[in-house]
Amino acid sequence: MAIYTRIRDLREDRDWTQKQVAEMLHTTRTSYCAYENGVTEIGLENLIRLAEIYHTSVDYLLGLTDEQRPYPRAKKK
Repeated sequence: MAIYTRIRDLREDRDWTQKQVAEMLHTTRTSYCAYENGVTEIGLENLIRLAEIYHTSVDYLLGLTDEQRPYPRAKKK
């Protein structure tokens, strides 16, 4: 499954608008819409932020795993 399908499905599962997610990413709705439509590639920083927002892993967003639960994260020192 493609990343844009996963981020759209995750957003819709939460009944969030594209504008709401765009605000969480500090970007415009138009830019976020381009992510969901596969028009624009998602930069690493926003990819990590999306994984945090949706409480999942980058691997899940990229379609490398079907396990939606995030991996345990290292504690910041």
